[in-house]
Amino acid sequence: MDVIQIEGGRPISGEVSVYGAKNSALKLMAATVMTCGKTTLTNVPDISDVHIMGKVLKRLGAQITVAGKHELIIDTTQVDKWRTPYELVVQMRASTAVLGPLLARFGKAVVAMPGGCNIGARKIDMHILGLEALGVEFDVSHGNIHASAPHGIKGASVTLEFASVGATENLMMASVHAKGTTIIDNAAREPEIVDLANMLNEMGAHIRGAGTPLIEIEGVDELHPVEHRVVGDRVEAATFLAIGGLTGGPVRVSGFEPVHLGMVLKKFEAMGITIDRGDHEVVASRTRPLQPVDIQTLPFPGFPTDVQAQAMCVLALANGNCVITENVFENRFIFASELSRMGADITIEGHHAIVHGVKCLSGAQVKAPDLRGGAALAMAGLVADGTTTISAIHHIDRGYEGFVDKLVSLGADARRCSLEIEE
Repeated sequence: MDVIQIEGGRPISGEVSVYGAKNSALKLMAATVMTCGKTTLTNVPDISDVHIMGKVLKRLGAQITVAGKHELIIDTTQVDKWRTPYELVVQMRASTAVLGPLLARFGKAVVAMPGGCNIGARKIDMHILGLEALGVEFDVSHGNIHASAPHGIKGASVTLEFASVGATENLMMASVHAKGTTIIDNAAREPEIVDLANMLNEMGAHIRGAGTPLIEIEGVDELHPVEHRVVGDRVEAATFLAIGGLTGGPVRVSGFEPVHLGMVLKKFEAMGITIDRGDHEVVASRTRPLQPVDIQTLPFPGFPTDVQAQAMCVLALANGNCVITENVFENRFIFASELSRMGADITIEGHHAIVHGVKCLSGAQVKAPDLRGGAALAMAGLVADGTTTISAIHHIDRGYEGFVDKLVSLGADARRCSLEIEE
């Protein structure tokens, strides 16, 4: 069993660079299916979810060349399948990302229900309702989504009940080849949405309004391959900035756009963390006691659910009490019970977590409940007394490249090792 072991109390400072965003790279990889030829993606993170998406595309008929550690050349000329392999797509939440591209190219698709972290229900109602408005017919059975557009995809006006990132992306990709114009109202506004729209427009699509609540897509007949750089990972950046604030730092994080973390940086400053913004970097440090701050997760530009666990870890050592409200994924607070094993004082009431600040944390054996929760447990281990051993670290591998190496580069006493399981 692979684990991460961290000896707490070491001074943490230095610089780390983040690569492309997981939540963008996976969708960009899926979007290459919409054209024939070789598309080059640069700044692609070397993480397990990217490896899985690569295997999915290969099973569809694509050929993938790793041109460099962070560069992929995806040749979709021979893609001739529209059924995705169950054993692969159930391993990640982004499994539904291929639905829109397959519909755009073939007018049909068979996709397994989403997998990934156990952080909430994998509801795809908005995907289905939105695509039905475009003329797509569905049959959901035996864990698979069967989609087809027997009369072609036709432009329509769709209003999303919630600003869902996945639904926005699928609707945007499916409607690129639609007859007529499609309007997505109450669309998600995340930077990863903008990144996808930018690449599709580079490929020949006509998309306007990405990054706003109203996106308009005028259908086109075909797309062409391009070379595109994946936007920097704001969530990984936020994780290391939180580490800088928790430990005192300073920690400099580069390779992303600070504007993509507007609300996060504002909340960090309210916690007593000093934030120095640069063009493509931020430095986080702290010399004052941590202060309690109420947080509620919301779609962009609100506080992201993917940074909630990291924020909870910081606030667990704040000088007072605060409330964290989770509005996106109902199971995100599974992390709180693991953090409590290390001495945190957290009370869960529905989708609210009341965090009572404590003086210190203690090293313990804990289990990563999900991707971001696993990283946050490593954060806690950096300041805890004694040794922290984190298991189920495959979750962390899904979204952080070289996570332990980066911690070590900042001065942490951290290592990845294998433990024998007693029978």
